[in-house]
Amino acid sequence: MSTAAPQPVVIDAPLNDERRLLVQRIVSSPPFQKSGRLRELLQYLAEQTIGGCAHELTEQHIGETLFRKPAGYTPLEDSSVRVHVRQLRLKLHEYFDGVGREEKLIVEIPRGSYAPVFRNAKVAENTTVAVAETVQVRSWTIASVLPWALCGILVVSCAAILYRSQNGVHRAVVPVAAPPWPFSQIFDARHQTVIVVADGNYGMMRILSGQRGSLDQYIHRDFPQKSAISKLGEFGSTFDDYISNSTLTSFADVADAVSLVKVAGPLQKQVFVRSAKDLKVRDLDRENYVFIGSPASNPWVALFQDKLNFRETEAAVGKSIKAFSNTHPLAGEQAQYQGLRWTGMEGEDYATISLLPNMTHDGSILILQGLQQEGTEAAGRFLMDAENRHELQRALKIQVSETVNDNVWFEALIRSRTESGAPNSTTLIAVRRIR
Repeated sequence: MSTAAPQPVVIDAPLNDERRLLVQRIVSSPPFQKSGRLRELLQYLAEQTIGGCAHELTEQHIGETLFRKPAGYTPLEDSSVRVHVRQLRLKLHEYFDGVGREEKLIVEIPRGSYAPVFRNAKVAENTTVAVAETVQVRSWTIASVLPWALCGILVVSCAAILYRSQNGVHRAVVPVAAPPWPFSQIFDARHQTVIVVADGNYGMMRILSGQRGSLDQYIHRDFPQKSAISKLGEFGSTFDDYISNSTLTSFADVADAVSLVKVAGPLQKQVFVRSAKDLKVRDLDRENYVFIGSPASNPWVALFQDKLNFRETEAAVGKSIKAFSNTHPLAGEQAQYQGLRWTGMEGEDYATISLLPNMTHDGSILILQGLQQEGTEAAGRFLMDAENRHELQRALKIQVSETVNDNVWFEALIRSRTESGAPNSTTLIAVRRIR
């Protein structure tokens, strides 16, 4: 016989409590405006703690009380509480590193605990120490999330402290050495760079439903998820809840994102990682963007397909092999380049690397899209190799140098040979200049 889920505790305490006032400032700040769930979570955890009920803040309790999970649900099979608490920690770091950096009181959620801790802010002894500590925390966070990435879960966590809201305060531009081309067009001191990883949930829903989906459906959350869930029978409800409360991506996306963050060098503080599901159309009017994945997993890539020569095609979703269609084949080129049937197979897969201006021509868009995950990872690996970059420059008939002064817009088709689910070689097949 199941018991009723515990109810939130109502706290009868002064409303002018500094801790409550701090929490209200935090949830009203820009970093929290796009997530009602995180605002609700922080307020609940803070109220429970202030009210002396911090000992009740277990994953099970939060899931049943705040997330309305069924009584007796298994947290081992449903990670939504852990997922949201990790995201909340990142948002709190973002707040106190940005608009809340002058706060005299700080709230943190220690790892391994769900109870917030309020403490007085300590004035840094000097700027050097503060910067060093920030870099140390950022580096540690990236390393700590890689095991999760192996499971394809929460690439947003991989971004960790590198993640900053686009509404954050711009710091003064400090001259730094530019990364090698073509990264110099993506990472620069004038722009923030947002790395957008694919939405694994969207890809699964396409296959389960057998429907193509579209960017418009994705933006308005109108993708026919119910028809896909219904095919799972009695397990559909649980799966639906998991899909709705989780952020999934592939190992390939994580590998590419981590490599890109590293190559940014001193400009890392201007690099942010976001899931495709957290993006809005108006975000694309400014800044530099990197989109990882094809339209089948990252619908935002569809915005730029009409500007490209090599376009992803799929006859029947989940039932046919995807390919890149060569819109205008040149001598010696194929009209179509077909990839692997499924990710994880051995054979040849294809990917494209595209560099275009953003919507307002004020920044750049880099797209790394593979027909399968192996192709996407291969595209990232190709760019990380200096010899490959020089080969690409020669193919585009630009001077072979790590420094290219003018913007060069292009797309390149890459073939990769994969074994055991990973690319072990890459070959440049064709290039096009984008005018």
